[in-house]
Amino acid sequence: MLITPAYAQAAGPGGTDMLMSLLPFVLIFVIMYFLILRPQQRKVKAHQELVKGVRRGDTVVTSGGLIGKVARVVDDNEIELQIGEGVKIRQLRGMISEVRAKGEPAKEDGAS
Repeated sequence: MLITPAYAQAAGPGGTDMLMSLLPFVLIFVIMYFLILRPQQRKVKAHQELVKGVRRGDTVVTSGGLIGKVARVVDDNEIELQIGEGVKIRQLRGMISEVRAKGEPAKEDGAS
């Protein structure tokens, strides 16, 4: 015989061996979750809050590097930026990377 009886009996069920071989992969996934995925999710949530809070008068920086003042909020997805005297552009809200200065709330036109 090629396999001795003592060696054949020691093999037993392979469940614990498989669990031990998968344990490093599970640990790597848990470490990756806490080091990469979770902070990224927090960053995305903070950016969404920043974009939702943009209002008229705020000074913002776009992802393209333009710095301008919010002249008007067009709708939920777009704003109008004033980047110079008489120069206004429409920008997607999602492309705002930073709000530099919060503006004063817009004053209501009409009787005081």
